[in-house]
Amino acid sequence: QVQLVESGGGLVQAGGSLRLSCAASGRTFSRSNMGWFRQAPGEERKFVAAITWRGDSTYYVDLVQGRFTISRDDAKNTVYLQMNSLKPEDTAIYYCAASAWYSYSSIRSTTSYDYWGQGTQVTVSS
Repeated sequence: QVQLVESGGGLVQAGGSLRLSCAASGRTFSRSNMGWFRQAPGEERKFVAAITWRGDSTYYVDLVQGRFTISRDDAKNTVYLQMNSLKPEDTAIYYCAASAWYSYSSIRSTTSYDYWGQGTQVTVSS
């Protein structure tokens, strides 16, 4: 059974930091693009960051560029999202996602990912 399990969310004050983790099981994801998306109340799920299966390229939405860093540890089948200088507008449920192996589909699109975690809540207070 394929599972993605996010952790590390919580409540933090503006300007603070959190590190999200996404642990994968049931399948190796070393050949998958890995992404983070977020969904605020009343909004659609949106792209935040992604890393290619080769690990040689990372992508970010402009809103988080320079504040968030995505990384992966294939030995642990885990992907991370380091979030610094958090703002109240970063408040959302954060989802981890994995693509099919060797995918070249649009890395920023939700439709390019086959596996999703249940999400972890991030709340940033002002």
